[in-house]
Amino acid sequence: MGLEIGIGLIAGLVVGILIGYFVVQALIKKTAQRKIDEMNAKADLEIKEARLTAKRVVDEAETKAEKIMGQAESHHERIKQQKIQEAKEKFNRMRSEFDKEKATYALEIKDRELEIKTQENELRQKQEKFQERVNWLEGQKLELESKTAELATSRDNLELQMKIVARKKEELDTANELRIKELEKVASLSEQEAKEQLLEAIRAKAETEAMAIVKESVEQAKNNANKEAKKIVIQTIQRMCAEYTIENTVSVFHLDSDDLKGQIIGREGRNIRALEAATGAEIVVDDTPEAIVISSFDPIRREIARLALKKLVADGRIHPARIEEIVAKTRKQLEEQIVEIGERTVIELDLHGLDAYLVKMVGRMRFRSSYGQNLLKHSIETANLCAIMAAELGLNPKQIKMAKRAGLLHDIGKVAEEESELSHAILGMKLCEKYKESPVVCNAVGAHHDEIEMNNIISPIVQACDAISGARPGARREILESYLKRIGELEELALSHDGVQKAYAMQAGRELRVIVEAEKVTDQYADDLSFMISQKIQNEMQYPGQIKVTVIREKRAVSFAR
Repeated sequence: MGLEIGIGLIAGLVVGILIGYFVVQALIKKTAQRKIDEMNAKADLEIKEARLTAKRVVDEAETKAEKIMGQAESHHERIKQQKIQEAKEKFNRMRSEFDKEKATYALEIKDRELEIKTQENELRQKQEKFQERVNWLEGQKLELESKTAELATSRDNLELQMKIVARKKEELDTANELRIKELEKVASLSEQEAKEQLLEAIRAKAETEAMAIVKESVEQAKNNANKEAKKIVIQTIQRMCAEYTIENTVSVFHLDSDDLKGQIIGREGRNIRALEAATGAEIVVDDTPEAIVISSFDPIRREIARLALKKLVADGRIHPARIEEIVAKTRKQLEEQIVEIGERTVIELDLHGLDAYLVKMVGRMRFRSSYGQNLLKHSIETANLCAIMAAELGLNPKQIKMAKRAGLLHDIGKVAEEESELSHAILGMKLCEKYKESPVVCNAVGAHHDEIEMNNIISPIVQACDAISGARPGARREILESYLKRIGELEELALSHDGVQKAYAMQAGRELRVIVEAEKVTDQYADDLSFMISQKIQNEMQYPGQIKVTVIREKRAVSFAR
């Protein structure tokens, strides 16, 4: 009973649950349907709102697009106008540049036309001169033909006259024989005695005529020799290139610090006294910053002092014993250097067989100067000039070598080690004789200052070349000053004429270029001015050779394109 009630309760509970489940499902479906309807309605509403919003957005976008299109068209128009303006400016600028270039080209073309016209005028003048020369040559040819014809006629006449003379001679011989016989009768002279008297008279007359001919030939030879000598000297000078050299009687030794002066002087001056006693040069230590002056008229002593002082400063040990040791070593090294300089000089000049003592004397020339001109360079220059002049005179190679040798040794007496009262030329000649030099070389050395008589062709060559080397501008101080003075006077003489703007002496005073003002001086007056200046130079100045006067008249037209 109880089980049935329990089963019934369970069955009722199950049925209730099922009914409740279906009821709940129905409610849920209904609720869900309602929510779905609400959501559909809401979705429709949102769709309508979205459509309205989209329509509004599209309208706004179209409005903005129209506005942007308008702005774009306006910006495009502005850019278009700007580009057009820039293109116009660029076109104007290019046109301006083209006009400038056109003007420049026009000026260049004008200058070129002027230049062509000038060249045409010069060519025409040259053609006229050439034609004049041709006409002159034709005239000379005609004259020569005329003289040839005259000569042929004269030759025929001469042959005829010779025949007549031969016939006359025969007649005279016959008459002379008759006259001789008559004279023998009258004068009681034999034919041999009369012949001797006649020959004596003819000999005296011939000697007189021969002396006149010889005198005339000598005068003509002197004139020609003077011209040829000037020509040879000028050619020799032009072929020789020399440098400007000046030496003094002092050398300056530079120091790294003024503190070294105290070491060089030493305690109570013993170091500097020892240095002066060992070298024979005067050491001057004064207030000159970082410098010591070495003074001596003997350049070899001065060089020994300089080199010894350099070694002492580098070594740092400066005391009397060390000074004597360094000076002795330096003297020995300098003697070796002198020999090396002499040997190198002889090799460079291609001279052989020179005695070793003379080679040493040549090296000593390096440390001797004369009037500011280094003696070795002067001797080398003279030797080269002698070789050139000998070649210009057409001497054979052996004589050319001898001339070069004499030119190198001509001043060797100036560096002789022993004291002598003889002049340097005679002393040099005796040295050359002592060391077996050629008599020609000895005579050239001794005669280059006219102290002995010249006896060969080499001697005057050495004398002339010595004068050329010593007298050239820049070789010696005194000659340089007079040369500069002559150059200044030459330019001032040209500037003293009216219309002269500038004047320049060129080529060591052998040419004077005068620039005149084109507005004041005509072409004709320029020709006259050149002649007047040359005549004034000739009358008022002294100068070697000749001076070429060139007058330049130039007209310039200048303008600027801006």
